[in-house]
Amino acid sequence: MPYRAPVRDLAFSLTAVAGIDQVTATGAFPDYDGDVLAAVLEAAGQFSEGVLAPLNRPGDLAGAQYANGAVTAAPGFADAYRQFAEGGWTGLAAPVHAGGQGLPKALELAAFETVHAANMAFGLCPMLSLAAIEAIEEHGTEHQKTAYLPRMVSGEWTGAMCLTEPQAGSDLGALTSTATPNGDGTYSLTGQKIYITWGDHDATDNIVHLVLARLPDAPAGPKGISLFLANKYLVNVDGTLGDRNGFRPVGIEHKLGIHASPTCVMQYEGATAELVGRPNEGLAHMFTMMNAARVGVGVEGVGIAEMAYQHALAYALDRRQGRSIWTGEANAPIFDHPDVRRTLSVMKARIEAARAICLSTGVAADMARHAGTDDERRFWKGREDLFTPIAKAWSTDMGVDVASQGVQIHGGMGFVEETGAAQYYRDARIAPIYEGTNGIQAMDLVGRKLSQDGGASARAVIAEMKATLVEVARLYAGKPVERFATAITAVEDATLWLLDAKADPARGSDVLAAAAPYLTLMGDVIGGWMLAKGALAAKARLDARDGDPAWLEGKIALYEVYAANILGHASSRLAAIGQGGDLLQRMSREALGA
Repeated sequence: MPYRAPVRDLAFSLTAVAGIDQVTATGAFPDYDGDVLAAVLEAAGQFSEGVLAPLNRPGDLAGAQYANGAVTAAPGFADAYRQFAEGGWTGLAAPVHAGGQGLPKALELAAFETVHAANMAFGLCPMLSLAAIEAIEEHGTEHQKTAYLPRMVSGEWTGAMCLTEPQAGSDLGALTSTATPNGDGTYSLTGQKIYITWGDHDATDNIVHLVLARLPDAPAGPKGISLFLANKYLVNVDGTLGDRNGFRPVGIEHKLGIHASPTCVMQYEGATAELVGRPNEGLAHMFTMMNAARVGVGVEGVGIAEMAYQHALAYALDRRQGRSIWTGEANAPIFDHPDVRRTLSVMKARIEAARAICLSTGVAADMARHAGTDDERRFWKGREDLFTPIAKAWSTDMGVDVASQGVQIHGGMGFVEETGAAQYYRDARIAPIYEGTNGIQAMDLVGRKLSQDGGASARAVIAEMKATLVEVARLYAGKPVERFATAITAVEDATLWLLDAKADPARGSDVLAAAAPYLTLMGDVIGGWMLAKGALAAKARLDARDGDPAWLEGKIALYEVYAANILGHASSRLAAIGQGGDLLQRMSREALGA
């Protein structure tokens, strides 16, 4: 089925739930207003529907190709990228001084959801370029900003993130790539990197690699890593491209999904590189890029879930089987069977919850940079830091689950490649692994983000949820209120338990054992809070006779579905948090059958 960009849902989430009007009020975006929001989302939806979505299935079948030391994009992808760049999509939130449009990050995230939904393999390329732009803008020299940012912002060049090595995996402290000074301010970069998304392709003339490596005198471990910039083609003083640099792809991975996204093994053999930022602080510098990519990957999870949901909904409306207990119709559309309707409703509710979490993270990022006072910026930075691992991990886990349910709704036809449902499931599965696995996101949440401000950011979220609960009690009665209240209490209890546990060095294993269930609980309950805010906004619009009544009633019903099917699990999440590390340690190799 064709993809339909959920422009109305995206606009509602940005304005009624995530609160992008707060960003407008800072005055930092003079060229942005509600009309711009509507125009950007509409145009992004049209491009994604008309150009990217038709390439999704053919790209999956053909894949990117590697031959003779070079990568060729899937058929149609290079032309689509040129159209994407010409449309200015890589510059939405980029700084004006580099040729960008200077619009809010939250709006960029919303626009890119349509890209990832229509063609996730394509969307990975510009997503990583956006993250590289942020890193160079934050840590690059004036020369690097002048020489590289305009061409990356315009989309003329793309960016790649080069971290992982075969022997190191996620342990970046174990990487062995080296960068030796050449004596002229440049460095000679040597080593191998794996899993480099869009590390080589033929869609642009040049690719800017941001690479982690060690200087000759660097200390061991994470504190000895520096960040370097290496171009596929050397850049002359006048900005023209010179000779091919000393690195090449030596192959591409054969993956479960995203076949049209070239995942390269890159070999650097004395490649000319420039230092970005300060020596031995490369890991901290790279986190600027990684955190931007993590929120982007969360949006990927939302996008692929939206596409899987749309595909499943269309199938359920068309496929006829059995008698409906509701309509009495024989050979009824399976949409009219309660379990199918329940499944679709939960899928929709979880997508909207994750969308709001990701866009709220974008709003927090905008406010952290542009709020009026130091205290406000500090508050919003805490919110951004707290939400980032949740946006990435919870949204991508949701994406896999929703894509799996999409296959289930298709029944046996979902397990057949020709229907397309299987591709969404295959594509979605990489997102919980990207940019630090979701287990690493959970450890980041409890190990750093939760306690970096003494728990103040988490307590602020809990206080805001309690305030929303008061409003929810005026709209609903009974279970929708009780389940939200119970869920908030579970989050508060879990947060206090973790803060206490972190204060005791002997309970480190308890904290790590609780990490993943805590992130899931936070995502579940914050997602419910987001849907509750949406329901309250929808009710206000209904009362004002402002909008489509059936669509607004749907927003109110979605919260009830979510409360029944997701918030009701809060108690079991809390139990998993409190199980402690000793129990898991007792699950020895022998106990697990090794």
